Amino acid sequence: MKYTLVCKKCGHEIASFREWFNHDQVCPQCGSNHVEVKYNTDYHKLTELFKGNPQNFWHYFDFLPLEDTKNIVTCNEGAIPIEEWSFLEKFAKEKYGIDCKAMVYRNDLNGGTNSFKDVAAAMAAGILKENGVKEYCLASTGNTATAFSKYLSLAGVKFTVFVPNCVCEDTVAEIRSHGQNLVISEGDYSQAKKQAADFHKQNHVLISGGNIDPIRVEAKKTMVFEFLRQMGRMPDVYVQAVSGGTGPIAVDKGVREINNAFPDVKLPKMVLIQQDTCDPMVQGWERALKSNFADGYEKDFPVIPNPQTMVSILSTGNPGMYPILAPIVRKSGGTFLRVKESQLVDFAKIAWKERNVLLGPAAAVCLAGFYKALETGEIKNGQTVLINTGEGAARAKQFAEKVKMD
Repeated sequence: MKYTLVCKKCGHEIASFREWFNHDQVCPQCGSNHVEVKYNTDYHKLTELFKGNPQNFWHYFDFLPLEDTKNIVTCNEGAIPIEEWSFLEKFAKEKYGIDCKAMVYRNDLNGGTNSFKDVAAAMAAGILKENGVKEYCLASTGNTATAFSKYLSLAGVKFTVFVPNCVCEDTVAEIRSHGQNLVISEGDYSQAKKQAADFHKQNHVLISGGNIDPIRVEAKKTMVFEFLRQMGRMPDVYVQAVSGGTGPIAVDKGVREINNAFPDVKLPKMVLIQQDTCDPMVQGWERALKSNFADGYEKDFPVIPNPQTMVSILSTGNPGMYPILAPIVRKSGGTFLRVKESQLVDFAKIAWKERNVLLGPAAAVCLAGFYKALETGEIKNGQTVLINTGEGAARAKQFAEKVKMD
């Protein structure tokens, strides 16, 4: 095997995903569900891969936990362009006197469902296929549900997904178009997660491990490889809208993973964004700042029951990953920022006018976060900022219509 899974709590090594699944995705020694993948591959090989022109993230096969290329499932995801958006640089210079590079990671151009979740879904499809898993379930606020529905259908895996009652109709329609089983909860995302967990236990169906699921993390860590391939360096600042937090967790893992071979690669400053209608992580961070990061600060955050937000895919009112995410943000010198949901259409209009790009509402949260980071002084002269556009507007037709209005 080219990899093992290592328990983050006790250090016990699990030989493969097959063994991990057989233990119901918990460490057989201590019962923790938090593991990371460790490889036996020489990371200096990445230097040659950075010279390539890949069609998808499987370009980095040697550093991904799949053993046989015949099990790859792909719709050309992950090797998406990083674009320089000069109008953002012009704004930063004219408004704040800041010279910066504004780079945009175009996850809305992924070939699967045009979202940031496509790489995780492709990875899951390949791993489940390779290990003979026939049925799978998870809870999702929307984009993960859509991506997994498509990719698991391609892999021949029966899939049941549980979504909150605020899920948008366009997402529901696309999930059902792939012939998978959709359950709309009567409550919020917390209720959907409980229903998924009950379904898993009662029917003995494998369930996603959530935002620390090594399947998701290993797929999304390839962002680090793509930053290095396309930009030749890591950004100084990384901006992303956040609901659960797999993206920043994966960036941290990717940097740590290759650090021995590439010691100059550093974790970027994490600037994570939430809209004001569902901002428990921001509120938790504000508490941490007031307490000067007192012991246990990462466990002190509010729970927002059944958040009322139009950004359904960013509707996690009980952010279970905050205790993991907050220390990463602190280590990076970063922060959590809040933007106004009422202004998202206006920010999306800017991208539409300047680049003819239709961003989805969660991606508009991220773009608004760039402007907020300038306002609050989180971006400095000479820095390169990477903005992760999470998804396009294909499944948010009402939002897109508002953006295109004069």
